[in-house]
Amino acid sequence: MQRINIKTVERSELVDITDKVQSIISGHKIEQGICFIFVPHTTAGITINENADPSVEKDITDTLSKIIPDNAGYSHVEGNADSHIKSSLLGNCLPVIIEGGRLCLGRWQGIFFAESDGPRSREVWVEFIKK
Repeated sequence: MQRINIKTVERSELVDITDKVQSIISGHKIEQGICFIFVPHTTAGITINENADPSVEKDITDTLSKIIPDNAGYSHVEGNADSHIKSSLLGNCLPVIIEGGRLCLGRWQGIFFAESDGPRSREVWVEFIKK
């Protein structure tokens, strides 16, 4: 298993980790298989979305904050219940196919670490099944 270290700077933000994941694949010379990307945190998640226009990242974080506000009378006493909910909605694991040594993503797609309770130091775990 490989680990990607991420240092977030905002309470809510998306961090494009596509190149870091691809670098791990290239370093292991994996030609075909599946890459599993896992976030071991309860207030962060992982998603695939457009990485060509940075305004999409802002739209996603802004909309999540609107539909899941941070101070909505939650029972959780730590003050980050909204972050736990966002993490559950986004999910904590993604499988991505590898073909020809490259991640199989659509033309405009990228892999994003989704911070919901930052700023923090985080990890993303990456593992493979080779074909």
